[in-house]
Amino acid sequence: MPRTGDRPPAYRNNVRAFPKNVLHRSVRNVTLCSVMTSSRPPAHDPAELGELERAIMRLIWQHGNLTAEQVREELDGLDRPLKDSTIRTVLRRLEEKGYVSHTVENRTFRYRPAETRQLVAGRAVKRIIDRFCDGSVEALLVGMVDSEVLDQTELQRLAERIAAARKGKKA
Repeated sequence: MPRTGDRPPAYRNNVRAFPKNVLHRSVRNVTLCSVMTSSRPPAHDPAELGELERAIMRLIWQHGNLTAEQVREELDGLDRPLKDSTIRTVLRRLEEKGYVSHTVENRTFRYRPAETRQLVAGRAVKRIIDRFCDGSVEALLVGMVDSEVLDQTELQRLAERIAAARKGKKA
């Protein structure tokens, strides 16, 4: 324990001002602050995700939640060996972009999807509609039919889902 003479003069003065048997705690200009911010950044364009980011997101959507080590092992099984630091960096960037979130269990980060695959896909399609179809969903669907992306069966299923959605809103 340092001697009183080793302490700064202001501290020495405070110590001498009180008897030894009195508990003294000095607090100066303390500001406590709790700031809550949204963990979700502005909507990131899913089309701008890299190949590795998409592969990791597929794994996380498939399994629900994974550690960085589990992601690395899964990618190794897909003949994609990567260093642990690379996986952790990609997971951190995916979290910054709002695609995953994490919890800590026994000092291990467990990553889980922040959004469902369908929500991310919907956002990607919305960007395509805005960029290439001037915001027209109809123009997108006509283009998908013309380029044979959608067949008659898929169009029928879409029509049924739209009808069911309309019924749900009226009820």
